[in-house]
Amino acid sequence: MGNSDSVVVQKRMARFRPEQRSVIDGVFKRLQAGGPGKTLQLEALQVRGDPAACDLSCLEDWVFRVAQVSQYLEVLVAEGLDVSLSGWTAPALLPPCRDTDWTRLTVLLDVPTLMFLAPQLPDGCSAPWRLVFSTQLHGESFTKMAAALQHHGPTLLLLRDSRGHVFGGFASTAWEHKPQFQGDSRCFLFSVFPTLRVYTATGYNKHFMYLNQHQQTMPNGLGMGGQHDYFGLWLDSDFGRGHSRARPKCTTYGNPQLSADEDFVLDAVEVWAVGKPPEEEEGKRSILKVNPEVQAMMELTGKTLHSEGFNELQEDFD
Repeated sequence: MGNSDSVVVQKRMARFRPEQRSVIDGVFKRLQAGGPGKTLQLEALQVRGDPAACDLSCLEDWVFRVAQVSQYLEVLVAEGLDVSLSGWTAPALLPPCRDTDWTRLTVLLDVPTLMFLAPQLPDGCSAPWRLVFSTQLHGESFTKMAAALQHHGPTLLLLRDSRGHVFGGFASTAWEHKPQFQGDSRCFLFSVFPTLRVYTATGYNKHFMYLNQHQQTMPNGLGMGGQHDYFGLWLDSDFGRGHSRARPKCTTYGNPQLSADEDFVLDAVEVWAVGKPPEEEEGKRSILKVNPEVQAMMELTGKTLHSEGFNELQEDFD
């Protein structure tokens, strides 16, 4: 590398903070030499500030889940320092987010959050993410939020409380209105701010998901983990309030209190569908409605059309 190139590199290195330069320099030397290069020391990766925000175990877990991290760092540094990487294709780290008008809203799901959460999802959740509910777009309505949760398969619930804490949960299956717990061990809770952490199922119980409304004897709202009145994450059907009563830890997911206060006030909520898009309504229709000849034959033979009443109830609910 010539002297002029060295000067250019030095100027570009000056853009980075001092504690970042040893990391950048190590990756750059590896790119330049084409060999193993300089070994990066653990101390160079430590973040200054609150160690609880993202400790070593959290970082290691994320790095092992994201196989493209090293490739991403190399491409990032190569772009920043204008190093040619012939034959390389930039890795696709982020799932596409579809059908979102980015000019109309500022979402909670920013790029760093997306990069952190996407690798945590189980197989089968690589489809384009779709924003199906947002308080900014749809208003503060529990009914609208519950409807969005029910018809889109696996979903990611992301919320912010009035004191700025950002957290949420992943539901591995579509939500159902019923007074029983649902879901499976692929569900998890997470915190984004002020701490970055994912809390997976402990195996202690199966209280993964709960969604109920318009009941007099059971809690009405959305819950994940714990038990009635002591959920790891709870949103009341009287939209705007919730709780995270997990002292010392939630039995289902092992998480501590996620919100700033045990009983919190909602500031914003988003629901992202992360599985395959739902089938078209035509595909969901009963064979009795799709094929009127079958329907007529069953009526002639005196068979009860069980699906007819169910579909009417479903249409009334919608």
